[in-house]
Amino acid sequence: MRTFVALLLLPALAAAPAAAEDAGERQFAPCRACHSLDPTERGLPGPHLSGLIGRSIGGDSAFDYSPVLRKARDDGLRWDATRLDSFLTDPAAMFPGLWMSMRGVEDATERQALIRFLAASASR
Repeated sequence: MRTFVALLLLPALAAAPAAAEDAGERQFAPCRACHSLDPTERGLPGPHLSGLIGRSIGGDSAFDYSPVLRKARDDGLRWDATRLDSFLTDPAAMFPGLWMSMRGVEDATERQALIRFLAASASR
């Protein structure tokens, strides 16, 4: 009986990572108005977000960042999941004077899905 139940659960377990990626992609949809995951795409209002985790804040040399983000870069700050979570919660509170206009993502589950999606973008 346990084997039968386990076999029934396999498709659901296999679908879970895909569902999580879909949730992150849905959260990223509004970001696409300004950001790309393609590091060669230029001309957007925001920098590309490919390989964001581990990258210096303000680290796209082809983009003109707000002074507060240039200072963060000069201070050696890098994006990690914790810092990105704080940023996505309230960007203006984290970086007063930020040129980007975004309210933030209130729901922690949605933020985590977006962070996982952005972290995975480096491998795409």
